[in-house]
Amino acid sequence: MRKLFEAFRNIFRTPDLRKRVLFTLALLGVYRLGAFIPTPGINTELLQTLFQQGQGSVLGIIDLFSGGNLRRLTIFALGIMPYITASIILQLMVVVWPYLERLQKEGELGRRKITQYTRYLTIVLSCFQSFTIALTLQNQRLGGASLVYHPGPRFILMTMLTLTTGSAFIMWLGEQISDRGIGNGMSLIIFAGIVVGLPRGIKDLWDKATQQQWGAFTPIAIILLLGMMLAVVAFIVFVEGGQRRIPVQYAKRVVGRRVMGGQMTYLPLRVNSGGVIPPIFASSLLTFPQTLALIFQSKSPFFAKFAQMIRWGEPLYTLIYVFLIIFFAFFYVGIIFNPTELADNMRKYGGFIPGIRPGRNTSEHINRILTRLTFVGGVYLAIVCLIPEWMISGIHLQHLPIWLGGEWFDAHMWRFVLEGLGVTFYFGGTSLLIVVGVAMDTVQQVEAQLVMRNYEGFVRKGKVRGRRS
Repeated sequence: MRKLFEAFRNIFRTPDLRKRVLFTLALLGVYRLGAFIPTPGINTELLQTLFQQGQGSVLGIIDLFSGGNLRRLTIFALGIMPYITASIILQLMVVVWPYLERLQKEGELGRRKITQYTRYLTIVLSCFQSFTIALTLQNQRLGGASLVYHPGPRFILMTMLTLTTGSAFIMWLGEQISDRGIGNGMSLIIFAGIVVGLPRGIKDLWDKATQQQWGAFTPIAIILLLGMMLAVVAFIVFVEGGQRRIPVQYAKRVVGRRVMGGQMTYLPLRVNSGGVIPPIFASSLLTFPQTLALIFQSKSPFFAKFAQMIRWGEPLYTLIYVFLIIFFAFFYVGIIFNPTELADNMRKYGGFIPGIRPGRNTSEHINRILTRLTFVGGVYLAIVCLIPEWMISGIHLQHLPIWLGGEWFDAHMWRFVLEGLGVTFYFGGTSLLIVVGVAMDTVQQVEAQLVMRNYEGFVRKGKVRGRRS
């Protein structure tokens, strides 16, 4: 504990690092201030009721990434979701559009151009999402009362302007934290929005315990819930630091009068190279059909049935979610990691993997290992994201068709498996993964800054490994 406090003191002893930390905290404080400025013209009490009824649906997913701002429809209600969606679209377009592929290979200038396109697309998506939110709100009625005081074109225009401006401002905050703060601006904004819900989750758990929500089973259920959460956190920390080390031998070379090379090193391949990107991409992509279902379910029986099939905890939602997580795990690793280029660079500098011929054989060997690791990492992400969600809402196997055993599950499966424990604990699978992953990344970056300035970091032995190390 003394070493930990000493590391914190070292942070504020270094002027540059102190400025970066305080700058980051100040901008996160500005972000949180926006959570208390509501969008005009909304009946907030009825809106809270709507979110309570739609808990576990698309509303809950979007509200998670907005830090609870959508629940109150503040000026930051869209949160970081438009930027995430725009990033997904641009990264997909890089693969299929030669112009963007050339930009990506141009180095820093090309990446800046792609970032600029991402900003423009974020504005376009923010306008579309704010329009659909405004249109949906003014068409919603609860108990005969409207959610909007004065519906009409002026309300839609004002809501679009307010929410789009708020989304652009959040994007600017994230970029400033990345450039002038401690880094990971977008991730830290999501992190801050999730962490502020921790007191609410603890209070809800306390209410369940005091009210004996599960009868005589309540104390055991609380212990199991807390134990499961600690186990999942420990599991995340363990896997996030896991690596597959491929040995690499460099041959000796004579450069001038010096002998270079000859040493044995290793190529570290992470178990989860994608970090929290695959579940974030999967969650954001799932919001598209759910948003369409939310808008058109009152007008079409098909959309109404589809909305029920892809609700949180439904088997179809789980199947699509797992598939998207594994797909984006492979997709993201394929973008950031090129085995052929790595093998060529290794051969250029006289490096080789013992027992593997340089060139194509080395590339295929690395690709095989990376494919297995990525699959394991994708399955790990899916498990981590689904276990807490199943504990909260269960997996609704009883809703399966008869020929898939829906009635059998309803008659023979435990109810807490099918319906969950009924806990509205704020940390679901994706949010828990984001919190732990971003915390590890932030600690690693601060650790690197301290070591670079000849200070001891948070640990004396070993090294804190974040997701990008």
